[in-house]
Amino acid sequence: MAGAKTAAQWLASVAPDPEACRWEWERNPLGVALLPAGKAWDVLILPGGLGYPTLDVLTRILDQPGPVLVDFGDDRMGFFVPPGTAARWIGTGIRTAGAGTWIVVPYPGHTTGTVRWLLPPDGSGTLTDASLLELAMHEAAAGPAGGPAGGGGG
Repeated sequence: MAGAKTAAQWLASVAPDPEACRWEWERNPLGVALLPAGKAWDVLILPGGLGYPTLDVLTRILDQPGPVLVDFGDDRMGFFVPPGTAARWIGTGIRTAGAGTWIVVPYPGHTTGTVRWLLPPDGSGTLTDASLLELAMHEAAAGPAGGPAGGGGG
């Protein structure tokens, strides 16, 4: 699980005390850390109904999107994007976590009672480009293109 350890180091690097954060995760890998956004990444938080189709579009156009968190009700999905994105984001219905905000983050690859990784960080610092995320949201909101007539309605 070397990838998870590298990813945990990358995530913990933004903590006020990175060593304490890593130590707590090693002691209790099912626990969570409260980490500040706006340093190594911001998070764009989409409603689950838009987030899942957006992730489908992203995974078709990108080899490796950035990390994605989801809450257990599947109500919200958090896409990790470059720092500074939250301050510039003007999309309606999308919450942001940037400088001055904190998010709950589980150990990479583990599940907790409140949030889980759909795409855990890889430790390299890969983030989703905000313009590609926006394009994917537009495509997802428009619905399936070129699908069979009358199929998949619900």
